[in-house]
Amino acid sequence: MTASTALITGASAGIGYELAKFFAGDRYNLVLVARNRDTLERFATELETQFGISARAVALDLTAASAPQLLFDQLQRDGVLVDILVNNAGYGVYGEFAQMPEQEILGQIQLNITALTLLTKLFLAPMFGRGSGKIMNVASTAAFQPGPLMAVYYASKAYVLSFSEALANELRGSGVTITCFCPGPTDTNFQKRAKMENSRLFKRIGAMDARTVARDGYRGLMAGRPVVISGLRNWLVAESVRFAPRRTVTAISRWIAEKVE
Repeated sequence: MTASTALITGASAGIGYELAKFFAGDRYNLVLVARNRDTLERFATELETQFGISARAVALDLTAASAPQLLFDQLQRDGVLVDILVNNAGYGVYGEFAQMPEQEILGQIQLNITALTLLTKLFLAPMFGRGSGKIMNVASTAAFQPGPLMAVYYASKAYVLSFSEALANELRGSGVTITCFCPGPTDTNFQKRAKMENSRLFKRIGAMDARTVARDGYRGLMAGRPVVISGLRNWLVAESVRFAPRRTVTAISRWIAEKVE
């Protein structure tokens, strides 16, 4: 029996890195996608040695418009059948929208929305044809409210949540499941890249560790749950915003994002 294969974007660090280890531990072969070739290849070798699985490293910048199709075509040519797709790659940028460089605005939209949507479309088609497969789209608890000082990032994650929930409904009974995974603040490189290490969110409220978060996401994906929120506190916050006035929710969101000494 041929082992199943999982493709994970943003696999070289953080939640993607930890998810890859859960898949490898359950004997999935892996396609690992990220920008940093050296880090990715070392990780692939580590997984192959530790778990006895096949791990392919694909160094690719998914902010390039052609990248999703290039990735799909390469795997098709090589006869790699993807049973599970994890759209984990994404990033955010801290700051007021009016002052943000255009390339950062468009980069977030390209990676968080466009690449995720195209990869879902490309890999869903063969899954649908086989009547089996799983897709995880990684959003965030940011998806549940507006986010002043990270307006594009929060909006992009709201798209991922809405898109994934709609697909989960469309695919009901098809054999293919869509899971939207919504982590809260997590101890990864995200906050450094986003330049928000000194925000209240990370300095005062704190973050969960990436392995615990990845475990929650992995279990939810395997169970076929449409939406998974990691951590009780994060679940309570996500649910509570539905009952508060939007202006209040937005003001609180900004207060949490503001930097402190």
